[in-house]
Amino acid sequence: MPTIPAQPIGQSDSFHALLDRVSDAASLDRPVIVVGERGTGKEMIASRLHFLSPRWEAQFVKVNCAAFTDEMLDRELFGQTFMDGQDDTNGRFYEADGGTIFLDNIDTLSPRLQEKLMRAVEYGEYEAGGEAHTQQVDVRIVTATGKDLPAAVERGEFRVDLVDRLAFDVITIPPLRYRPEDVAPLAEHFGRKIAGALGAESFPGFTPEVMVEMETRQWAGNVRELKAVIERNVAQAYLRDETLSSPIATLNFDPFDGPYRLREAMSPPQKTAPIYKDETAPLGMPPETGPNIENLPSAPMSETKTSFAERIMVFERRLIDEALQISEGHQGKAAKYLDLTYHSFRGLLRKHGLKK
Repeated sequence: MPTIPAQPIGQSDSFHALLDRVSDAASLDRPVIVVGERGTGKEMIASRLHFLSPRWEAQFVKVNCAAFTDEMLDRELFGQTFMDGQDDTNGRFYEADGGTIFLDNIDTLSPRLQEKLMRAVEYGEYEAGGEAHTQQVDVRIVTATGKDLPAAVERGEFRVDLVDRLAFDVITIPPLRYRPEDVAPLAEHFGRKIAGALGAESFPGFTPEVMVEMETRQWAGNVRELKAVIERNVAQAYLRDETLSSPIATLNFDPFDGPYRLREAMSPPQKTAPIYKDETAPLGMPPETGPNIENLPSAPMSETKTSFAERIMVFERRLIDEALQISEGHQGKAAKYLDLTYHSFRGLLRKHGLKK
């Protein structure tokens, strides 16, 4: 009996809409492309497509196409027949017969392997290296990419007919920065898991201020980055206090930060052509080069003496006051005006000493 994978975690509308899309696509037994930024959980979605499908009791085979050279990937996918006494290899398509094969980073395939994959998708057949006859397989193909495949087609880097075959359905995972409501349950899950692994009796969670900081962060690495940050900071808190008695009040987002951090020397600036130009300027007239920086008004002296953190606090307070004024003091409406969750907005009020 196959092991059922971990369930995805979230509570935002876009997250639930994503799960609905996956459930619908799982039953169709057709190729699917999963698209998403790094760290969004493309493999988890592919796994869910398999385990919600009629093929769930068969093999779910995963291959990271970016981890192999062209020849190695050919052998990995389609196998190799040797004539010198070496043991033949069957390949991942053979292993996945009756089940699902997940090809991650499909955008890295060479033109030659795109051609071989095309036959596997179109006819369910392939040729192993060193063999002249074809082998038949019954495999559902799920692929994933973090790149713009249509743009790769336009550049001539990827076959348009292969994209047409693979894209029976395309599921795009929304980045974490577009679903801040999912940060809290994910952070709690990762925090409890690492606390339990360290032997802590309980996990106290995070202060509201820290939660606001996490919910308003851009998270370029998405869920994978969030997990790394949570695990690192909970482990450090555990080393300071094994009881983990107090909610975590500060987070270190950059493990490389410190007084002795190594940094590459900055190369001297290169002279380049003006960025802004007026292509319609009459012949012989100088092009527009944008605003003259020397003539721009400088910031007031009082502002330049204010620290960056203090200026951010002032700006946040202005936004809070504006939202409360427009919503006539209704905190729920104010949170919606700022595109924040109610929990995040209450955390900001507490941060600025305004919570009643």
